[in-house]
Amino acid sequence: MTAKRKQLKLATTLIAPRAASGGWRHPGAEAYAKEPISYYAELARKAEDGKLDYLFQPDQYRVSATTDREFQHNVNVWPEPVTLLTAMAAFTKRIGLAATISTTYNEPYHVARMMATLDHLSGGRASWNIVQSIGELEAPNFKNDHRPKQEERDTHSAAFVDVVKELWDSWEDDAIIADKEAGIFADPGKIHIVGHESKWFSVKGPLNVARPTQGYPVLIQAGQSDSFKERAAQNADVIFTMLNDLTQARQFYKDVKQRLSKYGRTSEELLIMPGLHLHVGTTMEEAREKQQYLTELERFDTRLDRISFMLGIEITEQMLDGPLPVAHEGLVTAKYKRNKELADRQGWTTVRQLHRHLEEIGGHLTLIGTPVQIADRLEEWLVNEGADGFTYIPNILPSGLDDLVDLVIPELQNRGLFRKAYEHTTLRGNLGLSRPRNRYAKAD
Repeated sequence: MTAKRKQLKLATTLIAPRAASGGWRHPGAEAYAKEPISYYAELARKAEDGKLDYLFQPDQYRVSATTDREFQHNVNVWPEPVTLLTAMAAFTKRIGLAATISTTYNEPYHVARMMATLDHLSGGRASWNIVQSIGELEAPNFKNDHRPKQEERDTHSAAFVDVVKELWDSWEDDAIIADKEAGIFADPGKIHIVGHESKWFSVKGPLNVARPTQGYPVLIQAGQSDSFKERAAQNADVIFTMLNDLTQARQFYKDVKQRLSKYGRTSEELLIMPGLHLHVGTTMEEAREKQQYLTELERFDTRLDRISFMLGIEITEQMLDGPLPVAHEGLVTAKYKRNKELADRQGWTTVRQLHRHLEEIGGHLTLIGTPVQIADRLEEWLVNEGADGFTYIPNILPSGLDDLVDLVIPELQNRGLFRKAYEHTTLRGNLGLSRPRNRYAKAD
């Protein structure tokens, strides 16, 4: 008997970053959804028709614009992820629903309730993309005297996630009896007080939502640093990251997977799904023309929030041609420290010089070509253990999603690299992930 061929996992965002930056003027782009329910439902159903694993909704707690010019020319509005994906649960049956929620400006009890509810309403398809808010650009929208400092956010986030898991476990799977004749709704012995007290959190519990259908919603984390890899190996189900070179991707993949055994986990229990951009055409020439047309629409200056993201430090317009900030230990992100070291080695002294280099070599994997050529590259990454799958980030919507579902996926299916039907009803099942055991449940 031959072994079953490994298959790609695929997710898609319902946000198109290049559309927000000027691509919204493209004929194939929806500039602003005046009827958002029908617009997003159509996208969600299209992704489900393509048998994608989940919808991945990024988020941040501020507008992207920092100047009048950016408000004038760029898109700065989008729906809140949990609300949107809860609505999409009613229009779909199998595709997963991944909402981004920051641990910096939320409370564990709120997040535990929202994600448990989404999991129940969707029949076990919820996923939490766990992020920390980088820098202080979101801070003016919140009272901050009790928020973790930048250098504390890794520790704070890890504690936050632990408390959320405890709350999900506070009701055992069989705690609810609902015996009408006996008048017994639940077994108190299977409902547990959390009783967490720490520097940041005071949570008594139990949760007032039953344990999620999946035990825990699928946990996604994003990053690349060494400390991130260790945290992900311990707790994440999926890694979303930025890799565009196969050699580096293989190193990242091997490094992360080798860390799993110390936490009693196998290689299959953590999926690595980097970001992916596509320009698809019936010929290479057509694909390049589509790419060029989109580039020409983005005639305005690069958004400052994108520059800040790529460098790993907050940038203002006045800083672009000024000297690179000193990377003080503990006061900036690990990403900026790496970039500053690179700039120092290369002799780059300004923010603009470093950003220009990062634009040339950085970003998510971008593939240009025919469906066959793109499938070749995706297969190469899968077979050579550069990734378990990809998180597709359309340049524009809805046409970008059409390119993936109508052109690329059929080619992957013909090669046996992607499913033709969903295997399970839950997201964990479709991703091949086991259901977490409740920490309070007695061993069988």
